[in-house]
Amino acid sequence: MATFVLVPGFWLGGWAWDEVAAELRSAGHEAHAVTLPGLAERADEANPGITLDTHIEDIVRLVEDGGLRDVVLVAHSGANMAVTGAADRIPERVARVVYVDSGPMPSGLAGIDFHDPEARAALEKQVETEGGGWLIPVPPFDPEADPVNLAGLSAGHLAALRERGTPQPFAVAAQPLGRPEPLPDVPRTLILSTIPLAAVRRMAESGNPVFAAMAGPGWTHHELPTGHWPMLSKPRELAELLARSA
Repeated sequence: MATFVLVPGFWLGGWAWDEVAAELRSAGHEAHAVTLPGLAERADEANPGITLDTHIEDIVRLVEDGGLRDVVLVAHSGANMAVTGAADRIPERVARVVYVDSGPMPSGLAGIDFHDPEARAALEKQVETEGGGWLIPVPPFDPEADPVNLAGLSAGHLAALRERGTPQPFAVAAQPLGRPEPLPDVPRTLILSTIPLAAVRRMAESGNPVFAAMAGPGWTHHELPTGHWPMLSKPRELAELLARSA
């Protein structure tokens, strides 16, 4: 049986993993759903000093203080940077890193560098005008405006995202992550929900450095066609893929 540490993407707390964690536990696994500092039930910790390092250190502390070993670290979406940084710091405790509709950025880049210049500028402007200069506001989660990412979500799911989502500390997205050389030899898995594996391989072959890192040796891949929040839209299927990846 495996030990999972489940880390949600931006705006969300450990609650987003409730159904997946229940499925894993019912199959005999250990599952820890993480809420990072400044979010959900830890929203009172939010402050402009929360950075990517803050979130990395929180994950490392959870693993080390809990005496956890052979951990399967699972990163959804924007948690990719914090989980990658944590796995780099304690590789001896990590059995595998699983990226859910996400993946690691090359060393020296920040999460915001995944966006093209126009989208990045729009996000920075939103942070300045709506987030007090240090928060990314909760999006509207409008399925008409974003049908691909929100595919498979019920009205209840959408309401939960809007009502339980909390603004995201922007510094987590803006801080570059420096990675060690050589990189730790930790097995990695990519679970794709909104981008087909064939498209990832095409972008990797074209020389895109972000996708090249996800298609190289040492990786396994699974497709789970749905929207960007499979822990809500397909929790049982996602739990099964996580268990198979462990």
